[in-house]
Amino acid sequence: MPGEAVQHHYPASYAHCYGCGRLNPDGLHLESRWEGDEVVARFQPRPEHTAMPGFVYGGLIASLVDCHAMAAAAAHVEREAGRVVGEAPAPRFVTAALHVDFLRPTPLGVQLELRARATDAGRRKVAVRVAVLAGGVETARGDVVAAPLPESMGG
Repeated sequence: MPGEAVQHHYPASYAHCYGCGRLNPDGLHLESRWEGDEVVARFQPRPEHTAMPGFVYGGLIASLVDCHAMAAAAAHVEREAGRVVGEAPAPRFVTAALHVDFLRPTPLGVQLELRARATDAGRRKVAVRVAVLAGGVETARGDVVAAPLPESMGG
């Protein structure tokens, strides 16, 4: 059974991200949850997310990969510490590296599913692999390095 969304447990001072911030009224409000051994989010692109008629803008896909990977990193760190999401404020991560491969055009009008796993983790970084699926077909794949929020950003 899926758990609570990681983003619901980001401290309020760090919950304004355009992609996933619950306190950003104009944001995408991505919600990432554990489903088995993967962190999963779903997103329904809207007409304004068009690249060309019938297809999703690649920048949106990259943003979804980015934000979902940060949540997956937080979820991974919590699980490794023996906590479930929601027991404590979720740790915040920032993007240290983002690489997205666009495997095929992503159709508009189909709910997207993002599936992520940590592939490597240490004290200073968590590497995350994200698959973007449209109608069960993988259309993009991202490899992201998440770093703990630096002190210069209030961390």
